[in-house]
Amino acid sequence: MKKILITFLMMGLMGYSFGQNVISSSGGNSDREFSSEIKLNFLNLIALGSLEVGFEKYLSDDHSLDLQVHLNDRFGFNSQKNGKNYKTNAVQASMNFYFGENPNGRFYIFPLAKLRFGEFEEEVDGGIATTNMNAFLLGVGAGFKWEFSPKFAFGPHVSIARGFSDEVANRFTRIELNGGFSLGYRF
Repeated sequence: MKKILITFLMMGLMGYSFGQNVISSSGGNSDREFSSEIKLNFLNLIALGSLEVGFEKYLSDDHSLDLQVHLNDRFGFNSQKNGKNYKTNAVQASMNFYFGENPNGRFYIFPLAKLRFGEFEEEVDGGIATTNMNAFLLGVGAGFKWEFSPKFAFGPHVSIARGFSDEVANRFTRIELNGGFSLGYRF
């Protein structure tokens, strides 16, 4: 829990330190009155019970820094059925690169780095087997973001990453697919 609180504090301080430039993900010289966005991946929250909260800081019309905290993080889209229990959290950093000139939204791609920590438990032969889920992942993703009002944006995204933990790879796989549908508030 201490790591999570420190992560939120660091995200807030980084966002404050970038200044108050007025930038939009829709491209061009925007007259919007925001430079930051707080977002929630509500699809994974509903489907998996995984809380993914992010802070996106627009650095220019074409790119932004995206920091996320994943509470109750899952490996891909795995559920907690049949005695499986994820006790994992993660922090993720990415750089979003926006393309196109659509005034209502744009495509973006992003390289990402993710650090997951915690354990996975499952029933095996009448006992509990525990897998250490501490792992560093590198990957890439893509998405689309619609701006349906001056303060709100939403859209789908998907990413694929490779993990560098032998213990996780022995239980799952080195390649992890993730995605969702985020809703963001801009300020």
